[in-house]
Amino acid sequence: MARGTVKWFNDSKGYGFITAEGSEESEVFVHFSAIETQGFRTLHPGETVEFEIKNSMRGSEAAHVCKV
Repeated sequence: MARGTVKWFNDSKGYGFITAEGSEESEVFVHFSAIETQGFRTLHPGETVEFEIKNSMRGSEAAHVCKV
C-alpha cells in the first residue's frame, strides 16, 4: 500500500488527486468509487490516505483508498 496526502477533491464531480509519498507517481487520480468507507464517499485536502496504485487508460489511478 502507498501512502499520500489528498491534494484536492471535488465532491460534485466525484474525483480529485492524491500526492503520493516516495513514489515515482507524484500525483495520482482518485475517483469516489475507490474510496472504502461507509456513507458519503469524499476526501478533504490535507487528509492522509493509504491506497494501491493501478495503471488505467488515463494513467495512474488510486484503488482501495482508506483514510488513515
